[in-house]
Amino acid sequence: MNEITAIRPSTPKDWETDQEVRWCPGCGDYAILKAVQRTMPELGVAPENTVFVSGIGCSSRFPYYMETYGFHTIHGRAPAVATGVKLANPDLDVWIITGDGDALSIGGNHTMHLLRRNLNCQFLLFNNEIYGLTKGQYSPTSREGTRSPSTPFGSVDHPAKPCAFALGAGARFVARGIDVHKNLPSVLKAAHAHQGAAFVEIFQNCIVYNDEVFEPFTAKPNAAANQLWAEHGQPLLFAGGTRGLALDPERLVLKVVEVTDGDWQGAGVIVHNVTNRAIAHMLVEMPFGPFPMALGVLYDDPAPTFESAVIAQNRAASEGKAADLQKLVSKGQTWMVDKEPHKL
Repeated sequence: MNEITAIRPSTPKDWETDQEVRWCPGCGDYAILKAVQRTMPELGVAPENTVFVSGIGCSSRFPYYMETYGFHTIHGRAPAVATGVKLANPDLDVWIITGDGDALSIGGNHTMHLLRRNLNCQFLLFNNEIYGLTKGQYSPTSREGTRSPSTPFGSVDHPAKPCAFALGAGARFVARGIDVHKNLPSVLKAAHAHQGAAFVEIFQNCIVYNDEVFEPFTAKPNAAANQLWAEHGQPLLFAGGTRGLALDPERLVLKVVEVTDGDWQGAGVIVHNVTNRAIAHMLVEMPFGPFPMALGVLYDDPAPTFESAVIAQNRAASEGKAADLQKLVSKGQTWMVDKEPHKL
């Protein structure tokens, strides 16, 4: 009798390649890479059953540093390649790595269709609000007034909001994280547990071209007052529980309320429900400053996936039929070319 050797659980080292990691010293991408490599063993998945697909940009070097299968594709087209991978082998665990320029500029069309189709994959968008790889031009998420080589007098564009875009495109899972935050792995785990397209925006500091742009809510002195980590079933509190979000019933918008002696119910603070799409829209549209930055899982309401529908359709179409290539090519109007070609 043959003995079956149990497959040992993977470790973070099993997910690291021997490639030199080539990002600028201090780049937030390092922290995201480490968070992913630490999280993968806890997901119970295998490197040989995992694929990382990226487009173009600093973030898109990611597949080189993960000991898995990977595709470093062309600008904006990672969702298209990932869709082909998932349809060809639905059992693969597919991760898409992209940036704000890659996903929302030239790749906006592909991002939209991947989300509305609900392909079962994890979509990680590194948002540094700048084009880092091509030397600091403004991106679709750059703030008004951003000075860059392509906007020397300051950007006049109204910036895109990645999570609002995702919800508008029909995404069934939307979350936010921060590159160096301890909660990022829990966000990644929630995204992986979701069946369907899981969209995660990660605020990532570009130390060269847009350094400290997120400091108002990421810096330690500002974090408690300006970060709101949403958790399903828990009140939407921040600032150490002294402030929270309530619903203004007349205007149907969120408002900040003060919480006294921990009485959040008395203050009217609402409880987070990840299946409430209307509240998710309000959370991602909140202007930072008057409101905190909403982080964590903001929306999670699964629906049938794209590849499951395609597989079911193909199975139904082929039921009771035998594969016959000759019959297929001979079907319909056919003819034989028996004339000699014209001589030149």
